Amino acid sequence: MKILHLDSNHPLLIEQLNVLGFSNDEDYTSSKEVITSKISDYHGIVIRSRFAIDKAFIDAATNLKFIGRVGAGLENIDVNYAQEKGISLIAAPEGNRNAVGEHALGMLLALLNKITQADREVKNGHWRREKNRGIELDGKTVGLIGYGNMGKAFAKKLRGFDVDVICHDIKSNVEDENAKQVSLEDLQNRSDVLSLHTPETPLTIGMVNLKFISQFKKPFWLINTARGKSVVTKDLVSALESGKILGAGLDVLEYEKASFEDLFKPEEPKSRWMRKAKKTKLPEAFEYLINAENVILTPHVAGWTLESHEKLAQTIVDKIKAEFC
Repeated sequence: MKILHLDSNHPLLIEQLNVLGFSNDEDYTSSKEVITSKISDYHGIVIRSRFAIDKAFIDAATNLKFIGRVGAGLENIDVNYAQEKGISLIAAPEGNRNAVGEHALGMLLALLNKITQADREVKNGHWRREKNRGIELDGKTVGLIGYGNMGKAFAKKLRGFDVDVICHDIKSNVEDENAKQVSLEDLQNRSDVLSLHTPETPLTIGMVNLKFISQFKKPFWLINTARGKSVVTKDLVSALESGKILGAGLDVLEYEKASFEDLFKPEEPKSRWMRKAKKTKLPEAFEYLINAENVILTPHVAGWTLESHEKLAQTIVDKIKAEFC
């Protein structure tokens, strides 16, 4: 079987697939059109988020047996159409779930204790102890929306704290010893902290909007290490301004490109007129987040550790081996 690798990954991925007898080609720079023109030569592809695997691409991939996504989600793949064509879909949420859990916990503790704010002030010559008085996590209720690999990993990290952890998921019977499953209404009534662990689907895009936020009984802290489009940024800003949301830790943003790469570099417009007219000014809501003391931003790196780099690749290898060897 011939595999085309469309994004660079940990070297073990290709090394181990070679040992298993697969033929591996790499193309990290060609346009989607060029890739589409030759994809019929391959039985498998391995991708992160370089471009969308849509219906037209799948139709061109006449010999494709599997798509391996070195990551947790499959939102850049037309899942239903791929499955109709009998193509196996292989993702690796097991590979970076621990990293995401640790990052979410780090963001939450940093927010509650004003660590990033205090760090900036001290480095700028300001010693403001009262302004940087923190809040303890113990005694709080942490609500998780989405209780799959990532939600469970975060809940496990919270076991060392005296907190109540509750979760809401569209699937039933997902609770375990680390979190009790509740209705969305119950979660909104009880939570002091909301952490998102959902994939990008029609149900989750724009989920955290003004109506959703207003249904929380108490002001709360928001952590999002899932997908940026789940949160309507302008509504988040309104809630931060009003105090309904006390602070936010965001590893993902509504404005991210599908590839998750280079947020600050504008997409290249297709027409000459659009290139002339394009603006590079950041959205007003994003400008607010950049300057807000109670907001922590990271560049979609919650699952992006040295260890997860290796574990993600190993998970893909193991799943390909299990199905095709």
